[in-house]
Amino acid sequence: MKVGINLMLWTGHVTPADAPLLAALKDTGFDGVEVPLFDVSSSAHFAGLADILDGIGLERTATAILPDEAHNPISPDPAVRARAVQHLERVIDCAAALGAQVLAGPLFQPLGLFSGAGPTEAELERCAEVHRTVAERARAANLPLALEPLNRFECYLLNTCEQASAYLDRLDAPGFGILYDTFHAHIEEKDPVAALRKALARGHVAHVHISENDRGTPGRGHARIAEAIAALKQTGYDGWLTIEAFGKGLPELAAATRVWRDFFSSPEEVYTEGHRFIRACWGQA
Repeated sequence: MKVGINLMLWTGHVTPADAPLLAALKDTGFDGVEVPLFDVSSSAHFAGLADILDGIGLERTATAILPDEAHNPISPDPAVRARAVQHLERVIDCAAALGAQVLAGPLFQPLGLFSGAGPTEAELERCAEVHRTVAERARAANLPLALEPLNRFECYLLNTCEQASAYLDRLDAPGFGILYDTFHAHIEEKDPVAALRKALARGHVAHVHISENDRGTPGRGHARIAEAIAALKQTGYDGWLTIEAFGKGLPELAAATRVWRDFFSSPEEVYTEGHRFIRACWGQA
């Protein structure tokens, strides 16, 4: 098991100027960091960042989104779906240049886009067509893709682990899995830990986000994090447990994640307490 932290707590675009923060995370005991891939105009940028992370001794995962409705994999417009493919291919190239071990996120629809109904068969199949198209590029980069079911206030295509598992069965493409997020599961699952165990039994869990019910410091809320970590350890999970927390420091990210108030006293509280909490939960499981 490896412990990481998503750098969106500080920034949406990591640069060499963030090296002191990265060194502090390494000193805290983190095995790696999760790098947001929002600006994917240059894979060379992420290759340079890989060199910095190698020098510090941090491994990495990556996270990405579909930027807008013009890059929507479930659109009925073939031109829009083609742009979604192009964007995902750029993301994959940047993640490969970064040396990411997993590329995760809601890679199936733009955030905040709703039809007024649930997903249709046509939408699911259009999305699967896009993912099958990019699957070979991801496999060539030896890059697992972890699809993140989000709560129903952020998306509508995939909200639960069961929906995500059914989608993986439909997709039938090696290299795809599920990102299990304790925050989203807290909202959407009848029993978050049972849903996790079922996804683990099916071999579908490729990545895990440790996120409190309020998006604050892990261990200070009531999401069933300790139980989820115990289930992961007991079933032989050996991947990442990556903290994801959001604050008000970056207005654009705060607006996107609906962060209107402070959930912690400082980012240092999140990463020091969160790291200790995850290690303690794993040790006690």
